[in-house]
Amino acid sequence: MTPIYETVGVVGAGAMGRGIAQIAAQAGSTVKLYDTQPQAVAKARQELLAQWDRLLEKGRMDAPAVQACKDRLRTVGGLHDLADCALVIEAVVERLDVKKSLFAELESVVAAGAVLATNTSSLSVTAIAAGLKQPQRVAGYHFFNPVPLMKVVEVVAGLKTDPAICTGLADYARQMGHTPVQAQDTPGFIVNHAGRGYGTEALRIVGEGIADFATIDRILKDQAGFKLGPFELMDLTALDVSHPVMESIYRQYYDEPRFRPSVITAQRLAAGVVGRKAGEGFYRYQDGKAQVPAEPAVPQVAQLPPVWVSTRAARRSELYQLLKDLGATIETGQSPSLHALTLVAPLGFDVTTVAVVERLDPARTVGIDMLVEDAATRRRVLATNPATRADMRDAAHALFARDGKAVSVIRDSGGFVTQRVVATIVNIAADICQQRICSPKDLETAVTLGLGYPLGPLAMGDRWGPANMLEVLFNMQTVYGDPRYRPSPWLRRRGAIGLSLLHDEP
Repeated sequence: MTPIYETVGVVGAGAMGRGIAQIAAQAGSTVKLYDTQPQAVAKARQELLAQWDRLLEKGRMDAPAVQACKDRLRTVGGLHDLADCALVIEAVVERLDVKKSLFAELESVVAAGAVLATNTSSLSVTAIAAGLKQPQRVAGYHFFNPVPLMKVVEVVAGLKTDPAICTGLADYARQMGHTPVQAQDTPGFIVNHAGRGYGTEALRIVGEGIADFATIDRILKDQAGFKLGPFELMDLTALDVSHPVMESIYRQYYDEPRFRPSVITAQRLAAGVVGRKAGEGFYRYQDGKAQVPAEPAVPQVAQLPPVWVSTRAARRSELYQLLKDLGATIETGQSPSLHALTLVAPLGFDVTTVAVVERLDPARTVGIDMLVEDAATRRRVLATNPATRADMRDAAHALFARDGKAVSVIRDSGGFVTQRVVATIVNIAADICQQRICSPKDLETAVTLGLGYPLGPLAMGDRWGPANMLEVLFNMQTVYGDPRYRPSPWLRRRGAIGLSLLHDEP
């Protein structure tokens, strides 16, 4: 197949530039690689040749294909050598002044019909193109690192971008083996915007003293199915990368509360405790392996008290069946006896508030998270309130660990860990749809491929109930009085009919 752009220039020979050059050459394009540092270009060339040799050794490419890619890779010494390129992709430092200067120079070099694309992850495409004679031929072309493995690319239209440019770039992405998603030129585009909820809400939970880093990571992996916990993920990407992105999106959205960064990451960044590459982040690393603290042992309880379940508990019938399976003595009266462990299962509300509203004895009241059905989880999460007695806490822990399933006990909060994080992810995704930054379908594709979530955020909301998401958000907004939990109008409108309708609204 003939590539859409037969000759492609790549400016910037770092990790992103090398990755883009690799997949462009594999798509059949002649690739001209340039960097202001000649040694960087030479190093990139050697690494690309070695990478193709490794693919040959692994049987992923045959010898003729490898040789053809090597022949199509050219290194050049100046921007003037890109004059015949039909497409030039920049992957230089993330600074607006540098990118604007580069494109101004490129515009005087390439032909009038050539396309100019920026791999920016956080800067405005419109701002980068501003001042050019032909801003309509500039678009965002945001790949993810490592480029050959991360199979999604955001195609971003600036305010003056010709739609045909984006169509051509999307088609070329498919030729390179990637999945294109179309986005409007807004802070964070799709992936970095949608990804705000996972880490920022987890940081808020830590900041409120509800649970530690390792506990939150365990809960979100075992309850909601995330591959990496938020603190494992931030250690992997490193805070010198992720914290500036948090601040950038927050400021570009004029201090939108949903995106508020955390002093926790700011302090750790200042101290150089940035993650795995530094040997220390939210975890310490020995030989590249995280040193994760052991889980608290299950308490030994000689005799378990009877259990009474709130009439307002989420998944009440399922909770009753679980207690039966665990061999609990269950009370069924209108109120608990004086010796009963009292269980509540709120959505969004804290255990303390529920105990007070339902006139339960706080000293004997423990919460359990029932957002996700028990059969689908590898962990149960309990929450105490400030008055919960130690014997009742231990009894609840021992009871729910009887069948060997892991149990985490956290401190009281408005909403459990999974409830808060998932509802925040869904709410931000709904707001992306509300703003028409992209289609619901492209949102789901971008997040699953770009962030590796177990489900797209809209499918996640449908999986655990749009009405439940709204209840968590409304109740958390009541508890905290904070606009960051204000439900998106799109979520409120779609809550009754489902979120994963993968087509645009009229």
